[in-house]
Amino acid sequence: MIIRSKAPLRLGLAGGGTDVSPYSDQYGGAILNATINKFAYATLIPLQEPQVVLKCYDIDQHHVYENVNYFDLGTDTLRLIKGIHNRIKREFKIELPLYYQLETYVDAPPGSGLGSSSTLVVAIVAAFAEWLGLPLGEYDIAQLAYSIEREDLGLSGGKQDQYAATFGGFNFMEFHTDRVVVNPLRIKEEYIHELEFSLLQYYTGTSRLSSKIIDAQVKNVNRGNSKSVEAMHALKGYAFSMKEALLRGKLEVIGELLHESWLSKKNMADEISNPVIDEIYEAARENGAIGGKMSGAGGGGYMMFYVRSNALYHVRNVLQQFGGQVERVSFYDKGVITWKTKST
Repeated sequence: MIIRSKAPLRLGLAGGGTDVSPYSDQYGGAILNATINKFAYATLIPLQEPQVVLKCYDIDQHHVYENVNYFDLGTDTLRLIKGIHNRIKREFKIELPLYYQLETYVDAPPGSGLGSSSTLVVAIVAAFAEWLGLPLGEYDIAQLAYSIEREDLGLSGGKQDQYAATFGGFNFMEFHTDRVVVNPLRIKEEYIHELEFSLLQYYTGTSRLSSKIIDAQVKNVNRGNSKSVEAMHALKGYAFSMKEALLRGKLEVIGELLHESWLSKKNMADEISNPVIDEIYEAARENGAIGGKMSGAGGGGYMMFYVRSNALYHVRNVLQQFGGQVERVSFYDKGVITWKTKST
């Protein structure tokens, strides 16, 4: 029997960064995000031979480990998978070795700003849960994925990606010291279609190491940098405002809120933008985009723009002149799913 899973990547619409400690612990964070038709996939094949076989097709990594019980994490690109293996065995007191082949693929590259790494962790955790019959609900999967990344592996970042990938759809999320609250939003279908029509994604062709940007953001909060903290307060406020605009169908406000929140986000840390990003952003704005932002922590990866309908294809042409990839946005309303199959 083969176990498969897929989990959706996400667009952070507003509030990004306020889910990161210590800001979320001290002030409470709020984020509005939505999952899209890009996925992280995992296929888990139980083996009889004493092996763990890892095949990561998107990054062209293929490794075979003999008779593994717990992994030495090391510093290679497979630390995420090794960390999941170790935590699953420890958390659920699995004494016998686990032998399997795990194949993974993600529709967006690392550092894209769409939450690809955390989404992959959710997909793999869900596949293990299906295989081993682990008693994990949605909040459990998201929290376990977060704990593996942030606590076990020491990777910098927030919580929104794990919860978005697990729950799926449009969600307003609240982050506190001791809890996360996911509020699914019931947005009218015509509003979602119009939002899809008005959004463009632009992949800059460059990735970024989000941990460096997040570390700078954390340092600013810990030092009490008023400019950074006030920017994060503003971002949280935009999450509430954008939620109301979406629910009421006031989509003309979305672009303006994206622009205002991008200006605030750039004040969180110097590494969030750079001259190339600023040039692309201003060119889009001058040619019909009302507002936009970098996806994720910033610094590279995907940019998102809300564009006036009569300028949509013009902005697309302008963005293409910068050499990156322009894409339409398609939302996806489900979270992580798993299934079993006999086919190879």
